[in-house]
Amino acid sequence: MKVSELSLLHFYKTFIGLSIVLRKATVAMILFSLVGCSSPESTTTEKPSLATAGNPLAHQYLGQHFDHVLNKVSQVESTKAHDYSTFAPQAKMVTSRSSSMARKFEPLYNQVENWAKHSGNPSTLAKYGIQAAQMGGANGEGNVMFTGYYSPVIELRHKPTSVFRYPIYAMPTCKGRCPSREQIYDGALAGKGLVLGYSKSMLDVFMMEVQGSGFVHFEDNNQLQYFGYAGKNGHRYVSIGRVLIDRGEVPKSKMSLQAIQNWVANHSESEVRELLEQNPSYVFFSPRKTLDVKGSAGIPLLANAAVAADRKYIPMGSVLLAEVPQLDAKGNWTGKHVLRLLLALDTGGAVKKNHLDLYHGMGAKAGTDAGHYKHFGRVWRLGLKGTATQDPWLMPR
Repeated sequence: MKVSELSLLHFYKTFIGLSIVLRKATVAMILFSLVGCSSPESTTTEKPSLATAGNPLAHQYLGQHFDHVLNKVSQVESTKAHDYSTFAPQAKMVTSRSSSMARKFEPLYNQVENWAKHSGNPSTLAKYGIQAAQMGGANGEGNVMFTGYYSPVIELRHKPTSVFRYPIYAMPTCKGRCPSREQIYDGALAGKGLVLGYSKSMLDVFMMEVQGSGFVHFEDNNQLQYFGYAGKNGHRYVSIGRVLIDRGEVPKSKMSLQAIQNWVANHSESEVRELLEQNPSYVFFSPRKTLDVKGSAGIPLLANAAVAADRKYIPMGSVLLAEVPQLDAKGNWTGKHVLRLLLALDTGGAVKKNHLDLYHGMGAKAGTDAGHYKHFGRVWRLGLKGTATQDPWLMPR
């Protein structure tokens, strides 16, 4: 797809709603980050508990106990400011692109949209034929972990130069185990016709591997393309964030994507390579014909509208009402939440049980936001009366 006369910044904004499939794990979980995203300002301020005041990762709810991942409740009580604006566009993508999901969920989507338009007060859900099951949280007190992920955009050239010299590879055919990262950096795949493009940043390529897919902008012909996940080399994954923490290079409390970028900027190429080689796992890519990229449910994702969830408890297409934590630019919890309607449309290896991974969109800012996100909020799965109870609501934690 040609960008022609659009500036790259304008181009990013034009495609900000496009998305990726989460194949590995979240940015925050991978990098051990503590900080968060910018979102619409809430008018409701919550007083942090004593536990929260000294620890930005502390649970934000205390006292009430739940025995299961999903717990039926007669009424949802929440006084948080709400923003339901992204739900209808995301729900329309589901019903227009998947006939099977439309049959299962369209009646619920219609009722939820009706409620959001005419009420929006969680205490009135039952009047619109909607019932709720609250997620118990990892500690059984309703604290559901929110992390974030995004669609990176990296600059490439089709041919190597003195600056653009770090290759991105297609999936090789390996006899036995594929080469490790160190072996690939040493040239194990060179000359095999597998290079998809060349980046000017070894870290950019690495971070796209972490995400599992992403957008690339070819500077030599001004073309944007989506590189999807094609496979991995079969070696174990090691977090470079954890390596830097264990080496005393970055304090755990300061770990984030920005911290890693700062470390890389202040170290030599050989030192950066040595750090990245601590992770022997390597991800390969395949170019896609369109920019219509999708989550694992097969539906394009919208920023702040879709989450990755554990499909054992939250089936793809499920509607979630969530108090999403609001963080400042440094990733500290502001004491506020915004009530949002989210759709579970993706999965991830690190997303299990009482953990949701919020999709943040495309580009550098989305990456910063997602890399800072690791905080808690309350979450309710919504369903129609008479049908929601057919699902296994009560499941052990």
